[in-house]
Amino acid sequence: MELVKEHLVEKSGFTLHIIPTEKYKTNTIVWKMKAPLENETATYRALLPNVLQSNSKKYSTTSAFRSYLDELYGASFYTDVSKKGEFHIISFTIEVANEKFLQDKTPLLQRAIEFLSEVLQNPNVTNHEFDEATMQKEKRSLKRRIQSLYDDKMRYASVRLVEEMCKDEPYSIQASGEEDKVDEITGAALFEYYKRAFKEDKMDLYIIGDIGLNEVENFCSVFQYEERTNPSHKNSPEKNVTKVKEVRETQDLNQGKLNIGCRTNISYGDSDYFALQLFNGIFGGFPHSKLFINVREKESLAYYAASRVESHKGLLMIMSGIESGNYEKAVSIIKEQLKLMKEGSFSEEEISQTKAVIQNQFLETIDSARGVIEVFYHNIVAGTEVEFTDWIDKTNSTTRDEIIAVANKVTLDTIYFLSGMEGENV
Repeated sequence: MELVKEHLVEKSGFTLHIIPTEKYKTNTIVWKMKAPLENETATYRALLPNVLQSNSKKYSTTSAFRSYLDELYGASFYTDVSKKGEFHIISFTIEVANEKFLQDKTPLLQRAIEFLSEVLQNPNVTNHEFDEATMQKEKRSLKRRIQSLYDDKMRYASVRLVEEMCKDEPYSIQASGEEDKVDEITGAALFEYYKRAFKEDKMDLYIIGDIGLNEVENFCSVFQYEERTNPSHKNSPEKNVTKVKEVRETQDLNQGKLNIGCRTNISYGDSDYFALQLFNGIFGGFPHSKLFINVREKESLAYYAASRVESHKGLLMIMSGIESGNYEKAVSIIKEQLKLMKEGSFSEEEISQTKAVIQNQFLETIDSARGVIEVFYHNIVAGTEVEFTDWIDKTNSTTRDEIIAVANKVTLDTIYFLSGMEGENV
């Protein structure tokens, strides 16, 4: 496996991560901003990057903004908001061709970095207010995105499970914000929040490609921010489950959504994190897993059945689509598979197969520039240092007993069932 190294440079107000590699013919630039998940700021943070990516002071219309990107050999630029554990992450990404591979030697990397600087530091603001037309357009778009979450019942069930399971914890807050809070955000209020975020957030700039260290560092002198002390925010304390919560909801839909949340109290960087990944792979993470084979294939109870780990919050989520009448049986079989994992009822072949799939999945992830950045960024979120080689070496060295020990840490917390109207009396 080719080892990818990141070179860290502490700049004023942000950390620069330079990742030289000859693997790609493009250069990828990602600016990340991390802050605690909070009800008061979530909708502001969901709206802000979309307003910033719409135009700037220099490129004051969307067409001028996009035309300049076209001049950079069709560079792509997009934003994203997400949550990792109880942190709210804003990302700005530019992908641009590497001029080394072009006859035209326009300094595309430098221009792309300067463009990102323009977007972040010179917004389309007049009299301390964001442009009103831009605000209205992006507020409508944000409300549509939030609404689409509720229209997609698979995603809706996942959201509702988290809301119920983590009711008094920041993790229950949605990264996309709340629809009923969008309209109250004014251009002036968003500009005030913009100043606060760029003053307080933990900010990291990643640049990956066939690039020179000194050259990139010089290009990044265009970013000027105040020094800051980034307070160490931690996830909510581990939670001991005393009683499994059961929540049922009915809507007009054809297929019931059975989602179950468990506490693992294991997070990224913990000594048993890779054993948790193996547990999840055998239990429900892959097509050869117990949930897929027993709930979906053997019993034909589910249209889909799978599980996933939330790496920074210590949760395991089980997702399945079932007929409403199969609720009791499906819950029973899922519980039985978890019990079998705790008892160590899985074969050496299942362990070997899962190790191979996890390693292949990891290698596939780091095959893309964005994937490499995401793996590195896990360390920023977790405040730890997991090496790329750990994904291969520690996965390989994990034992059956370590997987069983992790299985016995997994505790059922909340069962959420969204059924069709015919399921009201289930």
